[in-house]
Amino acid sequence: MKRVLTAVILIPLVLLAVFLAPNWLFTALVGAVALLATIEYMTLAAGYGYEPFRFLTYLLVVTFYGILVWATGNPSPGGVVVLLTTIFFFTMAPFIYLCAGMARSDLRSVLPGSAVSYVALPYIAFSLGCLIFQRIMVAGWFLVLFTFLVIWMGDTAAYYVGRSFGRLKFAPAISPKKTWEGAIASGFGSIIVGILLVNFAPQISRGLTNIHLLKSPEFFADTPMWITALVALAINIAGQVGDLLESLIKRGAGVKDSGSLLPGHGGILDRIDALLFAAPVALLIFGAVREHFLRLP
Repeated sequence: MKRVLTAVILIPLVLLAVFLAPNWLFTALVGAVALLATIEYMTLAAGYGYEPFRFLTYLLVVTFYGILVWATGNPSPGGVVVLLTTIFFFTMAPFIYLCAGMARSDLRSVLPGSAVSYVALPYIAFSLGCLIFQRIMVAGWFLVLFTFLVIWMGDTAAYYVGRSFGRLKFAPAISPKKTWEGAIASGFGSIIVGILLVNFAPQISRGLTNIHLLKSPEFFADTPMWITALVALAINIAGQVGDLLESLIKRGAGVKDSGSLLPGHGGILDRIDALLFAAPVALLIFGAVREHFLRLP
């Protein structure tokens, strides 16, 4: 029951942000989620016996998203700033961590602490940032909505089908409750919701405009069903891998949940684990085949 109530409260808030929030505010909200997830990740990293650079990592995440907030609010130079910022952070961060390690008395902790801390940047900060890059595309709200619904429906199908009919264990050493039946149901659930969403995209766009959740309707043409199915399945598979990777991290840390902030769901990281791999994959797919997938003018 807690799981359902939490979803009932959070999903409408997330959708309102997708439809109504200006790009800078959407970026700030994603940044807040990334920071909370990073805090949970640091606790998991400490469970391995390492001493991560907590404050420095939080500062890097906040700075990264602070620049993104400014860039999305100033679109003219924003693209160049985002590119240069991303390159700087992910190439210079290892040196920043190692320099900070000079202040430690236990020098043997510097390299492992730097390594586990750095992982948070591409694993959480950049991965969630891919949602922002989707959002600023033409009809970006639809791309983000498609990604969210495909992941949510896949998670829901896997949870209920796996719990009711699951017999064949999918990855027992990493996540004992996951089954092949649930994984297959997840894929089918994502394909179905993806096809329905694309099929009714014009009606959804007009309806959202009529209730003032969008400024104006988008124009969509017919999209071959097989393209939609492949896109949805690719995002779903990435999401299932992302789910497994977070389970792997938790299993190594010896904990069941990454936190307790979301009743029935565990922590923030537990709720967004699938997105951490699905969002970059979705961005690559939409960037490569967006014109064929959405057929926007």
